[in-house]
Amino acid sequence: MLLKCVKKILGFFTRFAIILLRYMWSRFSDLKQTLFELITVGYEILDGRILNTNSKWLAEKITSMGGRVTRMVTVGDSISDISSSIKDALKRGVDWIITSGGLGPTYDDMTLQGVAKAVNRRLVLNRKAYEMVRERYRKLAEEGVVKSPELTPSRLKMAMLPRGSKPLHNKVGSAPGVLLKHGRTYIACLPGVPAELYSIFEEELEPIIIKTIKKVYRVDRVLNIKGIVESSLAPKIEEIIKKYLGIYVKSHPKSVEAGVSRIELQISAIANKEERALKKVEEIEKLIREVVVEMGGEVEL
Repeated sequence: MLLKCVKKILGFFTRFAIILLRYMWSRFSDLKQTLFELITVGYEILDGRILNTNSKWLAEKITSMGGRVTRMVTVGDSISDISSSIKDALKRGVDWIITSGGLGPTYDDMTLQGVAKAVNRRLVLNRKAYEMVRERYRKLAEEGVVKSPELTPSRLKMAMLPRGSKPLHNKVGSAPGVLLKHGRTYIACLPGVPAELYSIFEEELEPIIIKTIKKVYRVDRVLNIKGIVESSLAPKIEEIIKKYLGIYVKSHPKSVEAGVSRIELQISAIANKEERALKKVEEIEKLIREVVVEMGGEVEL
C-alpha cells in the first residue's frame, strides 16, 4: 500500500514537472530566435561506441550566438533515414539544419546522398570541392602519408555535392564541409571528426550564421539552493515566471546530505537587448532569493 502511494505521488510530481517545463519553455520562446536542428549521422553513435560530443559543442556555440537549437536527432548511415530526418526538419520550418558525420570516402558515408534525396537534387562534381580534395592529397603525398595523390573514386566521392552547394574548406582533414539553401532553410553538412567539425564551423560557417541570425541576447545565472526540496519550490517558481516573457527557470536536484536537500537553479533570459536580458535575470533572481528565505532555505555563495 505504501509503495502504491509513493508511486502515485511520484507520478503526480513527474506530470506536474512536465507541464511546468512546457509552460516555461513556451514563454521563453515567445521572442523570435533563429532556429536550428542538429542531425548526427553514424551507427557508431546509435550503438553506444562513441559519445556524441559534436551536438553538445554545436549547441553551446549556437546558443552563445543567440540562436536556439530546437531538436537533436541521431540517425544511422542510411540514405533513407538521413533523407527523412532532413525532410522532417524542413517541414518544421527551421532556419538552419546542421548535420555532422558521413562525408568521408567510405561506402557507408552517405550524408550527401541523403541530403540530395531530401531536397531533390543530383550529386554533381563540384569544381571547388575537387580542387580542395586534390590539394589535400597532394600535400599528404608530399608528407609521405599516402603513396599517391591520385584522386581515386573513393577520394573523388568527397567532391560530389548536391547541385548548387558551396564547399567549406577543411584545413584539418580531407572532406570539405558543404553548405546549401533549400527554400528559406540553410543546410550545412560537417565532418564527424571533432577537430574537423570545430575548424570548419569556426572558420567557415560561423561568419555566415552570424549574418543570418536574429539579434537576440541571452543571459544565464545559476543559484545553489539549500534546505528546500524541488517539489516544494516548483509551484513558487511557476508563480514568478507567469509575470515574465523570455524567462526560463530550470531546477536540477543535486543531492541530499545529512537530511538537507540541495538544488541547482538555472535562470535564463532572452531579449532583443543584452541589458534587458540582464535586468530580467536580476529581477527573477531577487524574487527567487526572497522566496527561498521565506521557505526557510538558503542560497549558497
